[in-house]
Amino acid sequence: MTRNACFAALAAVLLAGCSQSNEPVGSGSADRGSDPAGSKYVLAAEPAGALGIVEARETAQNDDEVVLIGRIGGDTDPFVEGIAAFTLVDLSLEPCPADEGCPTPWDYCCDLSKLPSHKATVKVVDQQGRLVSVDARKLLGVDALATVVVRGTAKRDEAGNLTVLADGVYLKP
Repeated sequence: MTRNACFAALAAVLLAGCSQSNEPVGSGSADRGSDPAGSKYVLAAEPAGALGIVEARETAQNDDEVVLIGRIGGDTDPFVEGIAAFTLVDLSLEPCPADEGCPTPWDYCCDLSKLPSHKATVKVVDQQGRLVSVDARKLLGVDALATVVVRGTAKRDEAGNLTVLADGVYLKP
């Protein structure tokens, strides 16, 4: 490789690594939705009676069957690498405006004080209640800021945090 070609290759790598994109985490991934097992977790129709996260946090008891609607986000990377889990934020919070220079609008950094009471964790589980060990982006074909409706069982911890063990996810168009 010539010296100029080496410099050009190095510059391309550096520029690609330094660019700040407003694309959601995992956006454009060739793996998105490519796991055939995902089809059994993606619902063809939207479940009725969806609650927002705030309402569900106030009313859902441990082991209640719940249907929640929200937007994937609440952290710089709202997905848990290698498993079907992510955080969901109430639709009453707006993502940070990308046009104001926020490189990760899905982290809701402009509403940090409200965020804890406006988010829930979603874990996709199989028929035996085991966590699915495929990244949610790959399994469901979702990215940060996607609006989804999840159906599952509520789990509460000592601090009142809400987790949904989801057996189905509807992807809002």
